[in-house]
Amino acid sequence: MTAFSDEKIDELVLALMGALEFENGRVWKRIDFTVMDRLHAKGYITDPAGRRASVFLTEDGLAKARALAARYLSSQ
Repeated sequence: MTAFSDEKIDELVLALMGALEFENGRVWKRIDFTVMDRLHAKGYITDPAGRRASVFLTEDGLAKARALAARYLSSQ
């Protein structure tokens, strides 16, 4: 498995928070529902609706997520 840079992970999460902030700096601790709905519509994750605290990546979603993580978060 690829080793990921903690610094890059922190920066990417912070960038997502900046993109999703509201009320002048307030950020939800979980991923925005509209983003999750779009990922589900694209077939990358299971249905995010309901009380479950997690979703599963589909086969396509897992492949894309791994490729993006390697692209953006590689420690090299």
